[in-house]
Amino acid sequence: MNSFATEIRSAVGSTAVLAVVCCGVYPLVVTGITRTVFHDKADGSLVKDASGEVRGSVLLGQNFTGERYFHPRPSAAGGDGYDAANSSGSNLGPTSRKLADQIKERVAAYRATNGLEVNQEVPADAVTASGSGLDPHISLPNAVLQASRVARARNLPVEKVRDLIENNTDKPDFGIFGDAGVNVLKLNLALDALAP
Repeated sequence: MNSFATEIRSAVGSTAVLAVVCCGVYPLVVTGITRTVFHDKADGSLVKDASGEVRGSVLLGQNFTGERYFHPRPSAAGGDGYDAANSSGSNLGPTSRKLADQIKERVAAYRATNGLEVNQEVPADAVTASGSGLDPHISLPNAVLQASRVARARNLPVEKVRDLIENNTDKPDFGIFGDAGVNVLKLNLALDALAP
């Protein structure tokens, strides 16, 4: 009987010590390290405008409309898209008639919005949603095709807008993994700072 009580006391004591270490000490240490070493990332990679107001996160896509802004990828996240609480893809496959119709409509709208020829190729990311529906990047070709429209709407030289695209392009990881992508939020904030 004495050894049973000793075993119970040992088990309860071990559980209490592990609970304090694993549920208290360890998370506090890790949080302290991340806030010190990776401050911006630990706080959600938030982006602030020139006045210091938070405008979003570099990790989440937002919907920009209007001639003066670069437009992001379409989104299937939530009812109206770009809903971070309902991150998801459309789940429409390559044989889906609904997806084919959506793409056809989006291609026509993209060409009309950007003043492109009827037969000009449109980048895939301009007419299809990402898997999460919240991709913050567009491809370099997509950004370049939108540059003339944005420059015209803001009375800027196209070269100046293309320089902003270059400055807000994230290179492939380690120079080889993935493709270069243009962060739409950072690019549009840079545009507002340049030509409000």
